[in-house]
Amino acid sequence: MQAVSLEHKTITYFAKELSWLSFNERVLQEAKDPANPIIERIRFLGIFSNNLDEFFQVRVADVKRRILLNNLPDTNFDEDEALLADIQKKVLELGKKFNAIYAQILKDLNEHNIHVEQPEALSDFHKNWLANYFKDQVLPHLLPMMINESKDYSDNINDTMTYLFVELNGEKQHHAFLEVPTDRLNRFVQLPPEKTRRHKTIVLLDDVVRFFIADVFKSFFKFERIDAYSMKLTRDAEYNLDDELEEGVLDTMSKGLKQRLYAEPVRLVYEETMPEEMLKLMKKRLGVTGQDAMIPAGRYRNFRDFISFPNVGRGYLENKPLPPLQSAAFSKYSSVFRAISAQDILLYYPYHTFNHMLEYVRQAAFDPRVTQIKVNIYRVAKQSRLIASLVSAAKNGKKVTVMVELKARFDEQNNIEWAKLMSEYGIKVMLGIPALKVHSKLCVVHRKEKGKIVKYAHIGTGNFHEKTARIYTDFSLFTKHPDITEECDSVFRFIESSYLPFKFDHLMISPLNARSKITELIDDEIKHSEQGRSGKVTIKINNLVDKQLVDKLYEASRKGVKIRLIVRGMCALIPGLHQFSDNIKVISIVDRFLEHPRVMIFDNNGEPRVFISSADWMTRNLDHRVEVGTPIYAEHLKKLIIDVIELQFKDRTKARVIDAEQKNLYVRRGNRKKIRSQIAIYDHLKKWESQQLTGTKE
Repeated sequence: MQAVSLEHKTITYFAKELSWLSFNERVLQEAKDPANPIIERIRFLGIFSNNLDEFFQVRVADVKRRILLNNLPDTNFDEDEALLADIQKKVLELGKKFNAIYAQILKDLNEHNIHVEQPEALSDFHKNWLANYFKDQVLPHLLPMMINESKDYSDNINDTMTYLFVELNGEKQHHAFLEVPTDRLNRFVQLPPEKTRRHKTIVLLDDVVRFFIADVFKSFFKFERIDAYSMKLTRDAEYNLDDELEEGVLDTMSKGLKQRLYAEPVRLVYEETMPEEMLKLMKKRLGVTGQDAMIPAGRYRNFRDFISFPNVGRGYLENKPLPPLQSAAFSKYSSVFRAISAQDILLYYPYHTFNHMLEYVRQAAFDPRVTQIKVNIYRVAKQSRLIASLVSAAKNGKKVTVMVELKARFDEQNNIEWAKLMSEYGIKVMLGIPALKVHSKLCVVHRKEKGKIVKYAHIGTGNFHEKTARIYTDFSLFTKHPDITEECDSVFRFIESSYLPFKFDHLMISPLNARSKITELIDDEIKHSEQGRSGKVTIKINNLVDKQLVDKLYEASRKGVKIRLIVRGMCALIPGLHQFSDNIKVISIVDRFLEHPRVMIFDNNGEPRVFISSADWMTRNLDHRVEVGTPIYAEHLKKLIIDVIELQFKDRTKARVIDAEQKNLYVRRGNRKKIRSQIAIYDHLKKWESQQLTGTKE
């Protein structure tokens, strides 16, 4: 923990990296929870593993860089060293829990006639089938990397893949890295039924390769014994970019992605049964240092593939689908523009269908009255209907402007390809502001109505991504409000000409006014409290680590403001400290959908001010990115958002208490109704849409 002095008080912050690990522990709790369907539990292990990979690529890599720069002024070498040790300790603790949960899940799968088997335990029938499968399907993809004693192999290891480190013992000893080709073959090999179709058998591709590994080498090497152990290398995701003027931005970014392959290693996970001499040799050949996290683990790497673990059993072994809801406000009209002209429209994914957003752009692409479309892209699907509509609009003679964020981490290559494609069709592609990532979720349409240009806008909390819109919860506002749409249009002008002055009276724009507006809104609640009125702040956010805003919440708490927070991930704020933060309550919800929206509700003495935003309360989002937050002016939409947030505070199934120890205890039910907020929200929205369609009220 870190501490600073403010107004003679000691303010403590929970280290954001350890807070993030606490969040991932909540994901692990979902894998452990027997109330969850068994297939969903094993998929949560995949989510946990994928999260941990990114944690090391980004968070741990950042800590390691700070340690390497310890000789620079204003660095906290001792603190960072201690933090890295704490991270290592927590990761090992979570790894032990992970292995125990996985073992239990395998037992539970057996009870449902799903068996994940080792090849050694198979019948002769299945071994023969597997031998043919290996020869015909697997062997052609296996390309051993034989080790030369004088070479460093770290640059040859792809950190998205699992490898086997192989040792051949005979007259001579040989070693090799062997990539398990999970990018070309299914990780989960389902065997054909032998006796009864009820009995389902799955073998992992890793184990297939291990079982037949002698067949890979026997034609070329003489050996009496062959051993293979799994390993995975993780690298720093913050690659360096050459700032060469003669290169275009797209070429520079492409080079940067190649540099990521050769970035410094930050974690080596290896099978804990690997002999010490093999481990020493592997470390040496990979250039792994004492500052890199060495993680002994079980038999398998890249558990993230388990996100796609197949349900080969009955339907009830995974979550029951929740059919996406149609918006009554859109459904009443054949034209999306007539619908938005009638009223502001709010959607909440994945409860609402994302098709309404796609239809907004599709209709704009061929509507003869539409003259221009502007959109900013951070992450989109690999086969994006949104981009297909934008290309269609360009073909129809519309002026199309797309701001593509090339630095969207792990989506850079996808965005590079989209930028090139759209440019080929005459779309004006903007590549942003060099020093700022553009993370806003805007889509503005210009439409000629009665001889004048009328603007329509979409402002959201999530990406224009068809796949994630089915699993992330996010708000989208569609509006024709002239002041808001004009300011949305100004955001694109700011991105193109950031040196010009811009004034935003309605929108919260990072890095221009978001921080000051949030601070002013909290100050207003402090004033209400000091004057004997009700001061209340309710925030739903992904990450809360900006110390300036944390300090402002601490100040508001000390002055009597009641503060409620829903924080999915990192939370540097420590609630419940006596006479300091005891007016602050924090919960976190992890369930079947990833909680992703950012919502701010300021009570304003009983006349709530409600905002949705693309920005987390992190310094990077407030000061180093272009983010957009919007007020909700329609009273019925304000009420809907408040109702949704209140249902989350009533959750007694998936909500955890965030406290000073980050213990992740579930919110106590007491004698209250057992509410699972995500299901309750779906039911609430379903009823709400029905009432909107029929015109009835609660």
